[in-house]
Amino acid sequence: MMSNSRLLWSSMTVTAALMLGACSQPANDAAETNADTPAAGTSGKTIRIATEGAYPPFNYTNADGSLAGFDIDVANALCEQMQAKCEIVAQDWDGIIPGLLAQKYDAVIAGMSITAERQEKVDFSEPYFANTMVWLTDTKGSFDPKSIKNLKLGGQRSTTPGAYLQDNYEGKDGNTVKLYDNYDNAYLDLKSGRSDAVLAEKVSAKSWLADNPEGFGIVGDEIDNDDNIAIAVRKGDAIKEDFNKALSEIRSNGELARLEQQNFGQ
Repeated sequence: MMSNSRLLWSSMTVTAALMLGACSQPANDAAETNADTPAAGTSGKTIRIATEGAYPPFNYTNADGSLAGFDIDVANALCEQMQAKCEIVAQDWDGIIPGLLAQKYDAVIAGMSITAERQEKVDFSEPYFANTMVWLTDTKGSFDPKSIKNLKLGGQRSTTPGAYLQDNYEGKDGNTVKLYDNYDNAYLDLKSGRSDAVLAEKVSAKSWLADNPEGFGIVGDEIDNDDNIAIAVRKGDAIKEDFNKALSEIRSNGELARLEQQNFGQ
């Protein structure tokens, strides 16, 4: 016959075992549930991306209003790699960083160069393209890139070539610099004779020349100003590392090179 004390101890032991079993079972269920849950990150999420839509062949707007170009192809390839849904929107260049900071979108993929000034406001991914600058001018004229004096020079505002023009030519040796909202307007003034030369990224200049082959050309050597293009995101946003990982993947599997060839040729 069991004593009262042993009876009490046995009852407490059974009760504790039942409670332990009851507590441990949900933990196992939770572990199984977590194993089936997609990992945190961009998978399944919607990512809003801004581009300019007026900087061919990097980005431009078709007649039907759709966006196209290298930046759009890269954005779509990255979103596919990240298993995320892309929403690409057009934004005027001057407002593109303010719009990012105001959380109108999550990232900017718009042929944007990494500069110290921009790095004070935003974070950049690893570069996905490297640019050089060239002089575009009337080939029947006398423009000499080694002797630029008393000339009207054009470029796009808030770009590395635009900054280069202002730093090196504005108000010097009789030169004047005019910066435009986009390259299309800069090229229009060149074509109409209102400027003597435009300093632009090589890819942009070659794209324009493809449609305007008569009378205009690239003069002089390419200027390498360490112009690296990358994706801009808000400061401290973890999505930067998601973009970096996806960029590494499309670079290693050859997709990035294929998109360069598709949009820029040789």
